[in-house]
Amino acid sequence: KAFSVEASSGPKVAVIGGGAAGFYATQQIAKARPDAQIDIYEKLPVPFGLVRFGVAPDHQDVKKCISTFNKIAEMKNVNFIGNTALGTDFSLGDLQRCYDSVLLTYGTDEDRRLGIPGEDLKNVLGARDLVSVYNGLPGYENFDINLDTDTVVVVGVGNVSIDVARLILTPVDTLRKYDVTEAWLEKLKTSRVKRVVLVGRRGPLHVSFTIKELREMTKLEGTKTIFHKEQFLPIQDIVSKLERPRKRLIELLVNTALKEPDAKTKERWDNAKQAWELQLLRSPIEAVAGSDGKSVAKLKLAVNIPKGDSVEQSDVIEEIETGLVLRSIGFKSIQADPSVQFDFKKGIVPNKDGRVSDGLYTAGWLGTGPRGVIIDTMNNAFKVAGNVIKDLDGVTGDSGKAGRAGMTNIGHATTWHDWKKIEQIEE
Repeated sequence: KAFSVEASSGPKVAVIGGGAAGFYATQQIAKARPDAQIDIYEKLPVPFGLVRFGVAPDHQDVKKCISTFNKIAEMKNVNFIGNTALGTDFSLGDLQRCYDSVLLTYGTDEDRRLGIPGEDLKNVLGARDLVSVYNGLPGYENFDINLDTDTVVVVGVGNVSIDVARLILTPVDTLRKYDVTEAWLEKLKTSRVKRVVLVGRRGPLHVSFTIKELREMTKLEGTKTIFHKEQFLPIQDIVSKLERPRKRLIELLVNTALKEPDAKTKERWDNAKQAWELQLLRSPIEAVAGSDGKSVAKLKLAVNIPKGDSVEQSDVIEEIETGLVLRSIGFKSIQADPSVQFDFKKGIVPNKDGRVSDGLYTAGWLGTGPRGVIIDTMNNAFKVAGNVIKDLDGVTGDSGKAGRAGMTNIGHATTWHDWKKIEQIEE
């Protein structure tokens, strides 16, 4: 769909960020106000944000919402304007001059850092970098990731950490069936990685990954699961007291760690040429360079002692030799434009039920911090959109706002029609 910049009879709404939050909010506003003109501005040339560039390519079921987003973008009063970034191509002031309502949904742009010495060494990266390579995020075509190492360490025990471990250890021929970039398959062909270690600060009761992802790892072809019994023995008696679905996850962890595997699993693990390992109650304290003085060669870990829901760092230090460290301890948003109100400590735009100030709103991870799954983002976007709709009550096209027609400095933008051409080639 090309731009339709003719004046609409209703309010002009700008949505900044074409990911899940932006699309779900647009859906509600466009339905409630068919007279409104809604323009979705997206930094990348193509839509869908983390649904396209964050979800693992072998988990296509999570991407089903894209068909909903396609329908939203095809609505008569919705425009997609790609390759345009807040803070670079236009300011918040430009948007507020041209639109009655501005909704910020540009998500999380950076990964949280470990804050340890040696973090800036070569081959200490964000897990997001690796995700961007295998998902084909523009700009990552020639990104260097060192798989010429026996061991990869992933700091963090969420689903992103598991995704990354799985995408490193899954056989190339299996991955070919999915929507994985050729660049990643080429890297895997020469990979020397035999072990991926996931490091978690707290104990097994506090892992963030979900049961589906854990089960996939325990059944991964050619890969053995290594859990350390002593980390699970203290919690075996409390599993029965936990509530579902948490109980099922912890049960699977404890059983995998403490019970003898069945004959089939034992045979598979005995013949496995590679492994993934869960190393809990450990905090990274330093990334140490090798002989070149520039690249990481080992990661120092402090052993932690459980104290209630938290941990206390002990003086016991362990080391893992590794040529690649990936931090995966969460994402954070950025202040895209100097006039965007921003809480640097929490990494969010401060808001009350999505309202930031008069006519300015935020939804999705930019407003809540990174949490939950797509359905949580959808629920938040619906709620915020409800407030936008409420506040637009009585607002018509008479406000004199020019909308897209007033945004004159974005000649290099991509359109929905451009995206459909790319999609056609991909399919």
